[in-house]
Amino acid sequence: MLLQSEITATVKLKKGEGRYLKSGGAWIFDNEIDSCTGNYNNGDIVRVIDFDDYPMGIGYINNNSKIRIRMLSRDAKQKVDEEFFRERLRAAWNYRKTVLSETDLSSCRVIFGEADFLPGITIDKYEDVLVVESLALGIDRYKELISDILKEILKEDGFNIRGVFERSDSRERKKEGLPVHKGFIGEEFDTDIEITENGIRYMVDVVNGQKTGFFLDQKYNRLAMQKICRGKKVLDCFTHMGTFALNAGYGGATSVLGLDISEYAIEQARANARLNNLDNTVSFRAADVFDELPKLIDKGEKYDVVILDPPAFTKSREATRRAVKGYREINMKGLKLVNNGGYLATCSCSHFMTQELFIKTIKEAATAVHRKLRQVEFRTQAPDHPILLSAEESYYLKFYIFQVV
Repeated sequence: MLLQSEITATVKLKKGEGRYLKSGGAWIFDNEIDSCTGNYNNGDIVRVIDFDDYPMGIGYINNNSKIRIRMLSRDAKQKVDEEFFRERLRAAWNYRKTVLSETDLSSCRVIFGEADFLPGITIDKYEDVLVVESLALGIDRYKELISDILKEILKEDGFNIRGVFERSDSRERKKEGLPVHKGFIGEEFDTDIEITENGIRYMVDVVNGQKTGFFLDQKYNRLAMQKICRGKKVLDCFTHMGTFALNAGYGGATSVLGLDISEYAIEQARANARLNNLDNTVSFRAADVFDELPKLIDKGEKYDVVILDPPAFTKSREATRRAVKGYREINMKGLKLVNNGGYLATCSCSHFMTQELFIKTIKEAATAVHRKLRQVEFRTQAPDHPILLSAEESYYLKFYIFQVV
């Protein structure tokens, strides 16, 4: 990978624009740019100046994207070389070593894009394998270099990485004018990976699983449910690989049913239940949750704990109103299935669904079905998915546990 030898273009912001950038964010949008002098190719690093020529820093540019520039540094004289990436990657890893236990370092998110000051790239570590997701043209140029440096840093702490797999198959790449892609970075290797989280073993499919193969962000939220579910009858909706369901079973639930629309996910969940000798307690069924919950209500089914972990109902600000309706509906149905004195765990993984809007929606759902809620706790994403207060997109997961009283 050839690093860019010099910066040959300067972008000037319009007067009054760049508000997100000035508040600490990493993005400059297409309608905020006044002019560009010099020559560049999409993906190149450019200098950014304010309307009055005040230096704002450097970032990579892409005319195909509404997010025109993603900032790499606020230092306009910053040299982007191997040492630059090494410092960023080492800082990110040192942060994880501080906030995670040694056991949890085995499988964790090592790089979280803008929150680790490397916009557009995510890297998850599953035992001795790294999975890379690149969403921006600028960082896409450096993914091999970043992977190589990260392997060196991890090796210093005794983590010998045997391979790197790329899962850049998100439709978000099309907004950058990039094709979706997945495949090996470097030599091929056996992609069957077993990890352990909260004492539970999982087989992770980094090739065909959702996102990078496993949702690491709910790690401690799942752990919190172990105690809640002890001795309880549990319904886990949108179970995916069975993670919440298996934590419920591992925590001592008397019976657990997991529902998911994906037959493939249900097969994975059943295999994980067998792997943990929980298949006598934890069962799974392929079903559309929105269709299945009314059937369970009509049958008079009741549960001591209902868990709602749906996919994001909105990935844009414009679709938020429709998402609110979806969250209200699913929480109303879930609440109807909870025994008096039982518990509801409910979450949203869309950053457009703010904490304030989410709790308002839950209150509306509870009022509509005449249930009262007592909050047990509120949680968010695990700390290896850090929330940068100046980058609102880094705060996406909201997780509540309520007692239904």
